[in-house]
Amino acid sequence: MKLIFMGTPDFSVPILDALHAAGHDIVCVYCQPPRPAGRGKKDRPTPVHQRAQDLGLPVRHPVSLKGAEEQAEFEALGADVAVVVAYGLILPQAVLDAPKLGCLNIHASLLPRWRGAAPIHRAIMAGDAETGVCIMQMEAGLDTGPVLTRARMPIEHTDTTQSLHDKLATQGAELIVRTLAELPSLKPTAQPEEGVLYAHKIDKAEAHIDWSTPATEVDRQIRGLSPFPGAWFEHDGNRIKVLASAVSDMTGPVGHVVTTDGQIVVACGTGAVSLTRLQRAGKSAQSADEFLRGYPIDLGALA
Repeated sequence: MKLIFMGTPDFSVPILDALHAAGHDIVCVYCQPPRPAGRGKKDRPTPVHQRAQDLGLPVRHPVSLKGAEEQAEFEALGADVAVVVAYGLILPQAVLDAPKLGCLNIHASLLPRWRGAAPIHRAIMAGDAETGVCIMQMEAGLDTGPVLTRARMPIEHTDTTQSLHDKLATQGAELIVRTLAELPSLKPTAQPEEGVLYAHKIDKAEAHIDWSTPATEVDRQIRGLSPFPGAWFEHDGNRIKVLASAVSDMTGPVGHVVTTDGQIVVACGTGAVSLTRLQRAGKSAQSADEFLRGYPIDLGALA
């Protein structure tokens, strides 16, 4: 097919690669503009921008698609379909209507559950047993369009947002290639009105760990916010991020460290949580054992 690809972050890269490998004619790649990054704050191309350049594909990165000129340039590409995944801009109706077969969105949830910006984070934080990927025919509403295909994936008790992100990106790449191959025979299915949940953007205020909550909730908060923004607690005036954890059967006073024997286990409102990967400001992430060698934590109150 003659297609336009629209995506920006790391999640979108395996999908671009899969479409290219499948032999589709990618006439243009749209992504967010380069942003200042690093110590020198120089403009850095997004992951999709960089990958598109590596593949020799033309790239556009408009700040908006609302203008008549941008919309005319988009339509002039004469695409059969546009594939959209984590692009970052709202598509006006004129853009949605331009490709012959419309715009297809790859969304990392089992719609209508977790429409919106942070479906992977929210699925883990809510304790969902499974998630997946949906290929949706885009319309003006926020992730409201009819679904063409879907694939399910269990959420493991060790999954973080990073690990689940990587697995879903691979699943999405496989699903969109299959969907495009079968597109002429597929019939979109309207999303049910029941079961709608919105995956609101993660607020950094959600990252402070409250040890008085049950251990299962603290564990899901830690894994759901890893690696970014990273759930955190304070110890001796230092902010420490926790990037991986597991529920423990140990008990103790709320917020107290109950063991530091090669691990850091903190008692919660119900149960306890073992903090298995931690990071201090300006330092690399470390296992609990490595962390304790450079930053001893005594038994007792933590934060």
